[in-house]
Amino acid sequence: MGMTMTQKILAAHAGLDSVRAGQFIEAKLDLVLGNDITTPVAVNEFKKLNYDCVFNKSKIAIVPDHFTPNKDIKAAEQCKYIREFAKEKEIENFFEVGEMGIEHALIPEKGLVVPGDTVIGADSHTCTYGALGAFSTGIGSTDMAAGMATGKAWFKVPSAIKFNLTGKPQGYVSGKDVILHIIGMIGVDGALYKSMEFVGEGLKHLSIDDRFTIANMAIEAGAKNGIFLVDDITLEYVKEHSTKEYTVYEPDADAEYDEVYDIDLSTLRPTVSFPHLPDNTRTIDEVGDIDIDQVVIGSCTNGRISDLRVAAEILKGKKVKKGVRTIVFPGTQKIYLDALREGLIEIFIEAGVSVSTPTCGPCLGGHMGILAKGERAVATTNRNFVGRMGHVESEVYLASPAVAAASALTGKITNPENL
Repeated sequence: MGMTMTQKILAAHAGLDSVRAGQFIEAKLDLVLGNDITTPVAVNEFKKLNYDCVFNKSKIAIVPDHFTPNKDIKAAEQCKYIREFAKEKEIENFFEVGEMGIEHALIPEKGLVVPGDTVIGADSHTCTYGALGAFSTGIGSTDMAAGMATGKAWFKVPSAIKFNLTGKPQGYVSGKDVILHIIGMIGVDGALYKSMEFVGEGLKHLSIDDRFTIANMAIEAGAKNGIFLVDDITLEYVKEHSTKEYTVYEPDADAEYDEVYDIDLSTLRPTVSFPHLPDNTRTIDEVGDIDIDQVVIGSCTNGRISDLRVAAEILKGKKVKKGVRTIVFPGTQKIYLDALREGLIEIFIEAGVSVSTPTCGPCLGGHMGILAKGERAVATTNRNFVGRMGHVESEVYLASPAVAAASALTGKITNPENL
């Protein structure tokens, strides 16, 4: 029996000719990632292992992004702790405030992940890098500690679901709408500990940013990872951002999949996820009359330059509705600078939008946009669990940057096509 993309990558990193679903393996790692919340715990565990140094100074990345710029004394102490660890162990990829970004936007931008890599990160949305044809998955802080020490990790080889994408998205339909449609279709546990593999001629109509968004939210379907077939769009991005060597893995013709879904992208509509689970989806035509208090555009899911461009296109020359707090979080400093040079920041500010430094901020209920009791937000983030962005009696509606920007103008969840 043949292997999937994920199985081929894991076999290569385990030094095996082949692997099968359910098999336990030990694989070499190309990158170990942590942030300001998860890394302090990992450092504590690393110290218990009594290793003098990390396995590779250039294959560890630490990105303080969740509670930064430091929101309080505890956050400041956490960042100081990991900053001192990174300095002591001479970790090359420690990204300080001012040079950092939201980790899953920053890591690809820095060229630290390429096709064929195996990556673990102490953050569930580490699955983002599957957009580049890499195996990447979230792990706990203890596994991060072991990875920093040994450069290896244990995995159970996942089975897979194939998503065969055809057609071309229409109108304002984006990668966010694609993944919300899929999660709504299969459920938040529909891909539990499986690899979501995306193939098909429809890929040529999905930008690399669309793919980052889709892979980012694979975890919202319970997946171990999401991964895209490598094509010219992938390689163009890799060649622009990285000098690392890479390996392209394609699934075997006789690879085994638990399910196969055929999705015609041309039939999809802008999609919104209602509280309090990502699979509680409705198309924009089914939303109804929902008043909102806040709009958040950004995060590791939708804080890239293409996301800001579409939001600015909708907001240009207009004003957000009075009383609707609208916040834009560029994903990285480079994205912020590109948006500035393109005039997008000016458009946002003239529209009455608050533009923030790159940070995870309100996405996890951290800071810079917390919701009060009874408030509703449209957000381009990835989760809308109870209390995710603030009070347990607040509500989060997940949507694309286009829907979010349109909603900021009207104070209601709005179809951008109707403006």
